[in-house]
Amino acid sequence: MKSMLHRIYGREKGDRAFARLSTVLDSFSFESSSGEKDPFSQADTVLITYGDSLLRNGEQPLQTLHRFAGDYFQDVFSGIHILPFFPYSSDDGFSVEDFHAVRSDLGSWSDIQAIGGEFKLMVDLVANHVSAKSQWFQSYLSDEKGFDELAIEVDPAADLSAVTRPRALPLLTAYQKRSGRRVHLWTTFSADQIDLNYQSLDVLENMVRVLLFYISQGARIIRLDAIAYLWKRIGTACIHLPQTHDMVRLFRRILDLTAPGVTLVTETNVPHAENISYFGSGSDEAQMVYNFSLPPLLLYSLAKGNARVISDWVQTLAAPSARTTFFNFSASHDGIGVRPLEGILPASEIAWLADRVRRNGGFVSEKRNPDGTISPYELNITYLDALKNPAVLEDRLQIARFLASQAVVLALPGVPGVYIHSLLGSRNWAEGVCTTGRPRTINRERLSVDAVCAQLADPQRFRAQIFYPYLRMLRTRSHQPAFHPSAGMERLFLDERVFGLRRVCPDQTVYALTNFSSDTLSVGLPGEESHCMVTELLGGKPFKAGEIPIGAYETVWLTPKKVAIRLSSFRRSVA
Repeated sequence: MKSMLHRIYGREKGDRAFARLSTVLDSFSFESSSGEKDPFSQADTVLITYGDSLLRNGEQPLQTLHRFAGDYFQDVFSGIHILPFFPYSSDDGFSVEDFHAVRSDLGSWSDIQAIGGEFKLMVDLVANHVSAKSQWFQSYLSDEKGFDELAIEVDPAADLSAVTRPRALPLLTAYQKRSGRRVHLWTTFSADQIDLNYQSLDVLENMVRVLLFYISQGARIIRLDAIAYLWKRIGTACIHLPQTHDMVRLFRRILDLTAPGVTLVTETNVPHAENISYFGSGSDEAQMVYNFSLPPLLLYSLAKGNARVISDWVQTLAAPSARTTFFNFSASHDGIGVRPLEGILPASEIAWLADRVRRNGGFVSEKRNPDGTISPYELNITYLDALKNPAVLEDRLQIARFLASQAVVLALPGVPGVYIHSLLGSRNWAEGVCTTGRPRTINRERLSVDAVCAQLADPQRFRAQIFYPYLRMLRTRSHQPAFHPSAGMERLFLDERVFGLRRVCPDQTVYALTNFSSDTLSVGLPGEESHCMVTELLGGKPFKAGEIPIGAYETVWLTPKKVAIRLSSFRRSVA
């Protein structure tokens, strides 16, 4: 840890940082653990939700979430990611006013701990910025000791043209301090989100205290929000700087020392090669990274009815060690980022996808490029409605197409993250966008839990037709050793309309096939004798390996019966 601090701050300042952090670490006491021998398994799946995505009159939302999860998810999800539940001033929680508090309208830390007692709790460390309404920032404006270097002050005449901009907003925001001095502060995401100055040891110490506080409250997975922008140096792109990677290594080392069973996952909505750089060597940075290229590429491929591009891309997926893996997802509280398509699809195809989203009632958020031009950054739409065919008024294949997309997420190596609105079959919330004026609201509707439960109880309702088949896939996946994150993966070439994987481990082989088209197809399994029987895991039907029928947007997970025979014979011979 000391060598990392020397690399970030230099020897003298690094020694001071080490002394301060050593005191912080000594003040937190966690149960001793060497960490899990196998950090991930096929049973690991994380539900992503806001604390108030589900509401019931007279009940705190966190208690409502806990009750709903207990009723439906005990044997489905291993973890729950509760999106920022802290007091906030904007950005639906990501402009944090108090890192140590739970919003009173949601519940309390005891409610958070109760959920963490039954599921692995995933918590956001909003490390890059703090709310302009926070007490920390007010202390900065008053030049209070310990907070006087909180923000990054920049000469407005400085050349910032090289800085990577995630949003088409001004990079600097002017504020006046209590002394009357006018300052221009770095605000990457909005004027209300003040970037933290990690060159300040006070900032470093405070944020490490926040990290360890979350662990003390039961967090077992820490999501490093917008971590790529953490360190700034004028004259550079101010993204993925060496000091940023060193800060991730520092957080990882602190957790290895104090809470080695805790997992770090980095959130970096950037092109694939940049994204996976946060695995580091495979042992020194994040154990998981969000698989950001997957959502837009999966959407594009299903919209085209052709699996060729995503099948080619899958070959590039490789985690650097058995203790690292991808956090696979299709939808989240944010939109569908398109920057991760850079280098995979030409700009014309990204523009085609953006136009399709608009035709399906969505929005396209934009970013400002270094040359001053504007380009698509994010598609704002529910993943379900993004997959609608805009050419027809009533798309009878929409549900099948959506479930096909989710089946692909579950079949890939990694830990799946499932957004609650995807699981519940939520549609575009256009009314919410009209109310807030923010495109991202389209996928953040707050629902009456009683209304949701009533709809789930009716097999004819839209939500029920998504919810229960989705749960069946999740439950089935959790019992298949071949879906272990570290199990082998081979891409299969069967038909351009079929996305096919062979997942294999010593105990099982699974062929995961998904039809990306509206055609009815018949394919054979490579490497299997055509007359041999295979079992379809989702429906239990037997098929001949040479004649596998797949309906429009259907998914089949197939396992050869002969594998079990071979393995039992092998075990008898070993015995």
